Amino acid sequence: MRYSLFSLLANTLSGHRNWQPTWRDAAPKPAYDVVIIGGGGHGLSTAYYLASRYGVRNVAVLEKGWIGGGNMGRNTTIIRSNYLLPGNIPLYELSMKLWEGLEQDFNYNAMVSQRGVLNLYHSDAQRDAYVRRGNAMRLHGVDAELLDREAVRKLYPFLNFDQARFPIQGGLLQARGGTARHDAVAWGFARGASDRGVDIVQNCEVTGITIVNGRVTGVETTRGPIAAGKVGIAVAGSSSKVAAMAGMRLPIESFVLQAMVSEGLKPIIPGVITFGAGHFYISQSDKGGLVFGGDLDGYNSYAQRGNLPTIEDICEGGMALMPAIGRARILRTWAGLVDMSMDGSPIIDRTPTQGLYLNAGWNYGGFKATPGSGLVFAHLIARDEPHPAATELRLDRFARGAVIDEKGQGAQPNLH
Repeated sequence: MRYSLFSLLANTLSGHRNWQPTWRDAAPKPAYDVVIIGGGGHGLSTAYYLASRYGVRNVAVLEKGWIGGGNMGRNTTIIRSNYLLPGNIPLYELSMKLWEGLEQDFNYNAMVSQRGVLNLYHSDAQRDAYVRRGNAMRLHGVDAELLDREAVRKLYPFLNFDQARFPIQGGLLQARGGTARHDAVAWGFARGASDRGVDIVQNCEVTGITIVNGRVTGVETTRGPIAAGKVGIAVAGSSSKVAAMAGMRLPIESFVLQAMVSEGLKPIIPGVITFGAGHFYISQSDKGGLVFGGDLDGYNSYAQRGNLPTIEDICEGGMALMPAIGRARILRTWAGLVDMSMDGSPIIDRTPTQGLYLNAGWNYGGFKATPGSGLVFAHLIARDEPHPAATELRLDRFARGAVIDEKGQGAQPNLH
């Protein structure tokens, strides 16, 4: 069923009794041309683009839990492409362009809202860094505007300009950035892939990867063995664990990243704001809750829960930026499991095992890259060559000394 005004009217007249399930909850078949491990945003978008762009439809997406139950449902919904280095900008800008037409592409309301992303700066050095970033963006055709203090005040007069510990000097604005509804993105990609013949298999945990003579031949799962000509790994914070099934050790560490939402409030924050003097970012959901987050928890973990000191630090950043939110009550918190690469940039590449492909190391950038990641990973799997937007995101770049150190922090994943 294609969603439209006419389908809505028809189902309204029938008492809403004829709506079809959003996607097929399929049982696994014995064999597929391609198996994607991971039913989050990147796995679902990969399957969708394999089917819609490259004509590869004998595909299964295997998810150990439920669709979108991992990081896809545990993020702060921000989309942007304001990156600095040429290894990253093409991919994130490709993703931004896909966001702009995504709802029409897969015929689903993902609630994409290009409300703008503003990164504040609080010192001369930070301003110079943002000038450099903005120039790099514009050289790659990405929108960027450097705002002074008064321009920021016109946009967000409620920020702490006068008694701030870290006075706001200005900000770098990407007007095309914004937010999207994370659950709806997962459901839209799942629906689009399922409608094109992809099997989406829930409650099917991969327990092993079968390799014969250096080539992948399938996977072992809790629902039996599944043969496959090609296998793609897109499991975010569990990348190291799944890759270990194929005898690989990845340059990745897994950390917990917390976020939280307040009680519903009247509209106050029209866009997305990041605090330059501390790691804090905030937006407001359509239901009125303030959605915000900050730094990683400072230890390696595979748990989807965080600790109170990090929550306290995040709230302190929010109070320093905008004291007006001080009386808002936190409604709930959650945590995602992020795969932090050694240089802060993702890995989309073939592995040493023939027919096995890797999509990992997304750091803070996983959700915003969802459509772009899926398209370039589908291109890699279908054509066995990197997409033009992802030519530098190689697995062997760490051995070659060709790192893409977006933040200049070196090999310290917890700082990226």
